Amino acid sequence: MVNPYRGEVLLELDGQAYVLRLSLGVLAELEESLGVGSLLALVERFESGEFSTRDLLALLAAGLKGGGCAAPPDLLAAEIKGGPIAAARIAARLLAVSFSVSDEPV
Repeated sequence: MVNPYRGEVLLELDGQAYVLRLSLGVLAELEESLGVGSLLALVERFESGEFSTRDLLALLAAGLKGGGCAAPPDLLAAEIKGGPIAAARIAARLLAVSFSVSDEPV
């Protein structure tokens, strides 16, 4: 079960459920790997719709790592439940719950 108050979302890969979460450490790694200069630039990239499939996979991989997945599956070969549109929605939700400042989960 995921806890949106902790910034967690669920992703189903190859029929197995995984918890995604963006810790500060994985966000720093994600900024580096995507070549963005700040956390705000990272979020704006996704909010503006100017992200690539590679960006999407990097965000999901970061979420898997932050969620505690010690041996994440190969996202290039994995079957994501719902396909690419679902993957984009999950990534958007992950960003939303990670940066929610209200007492209510997104």
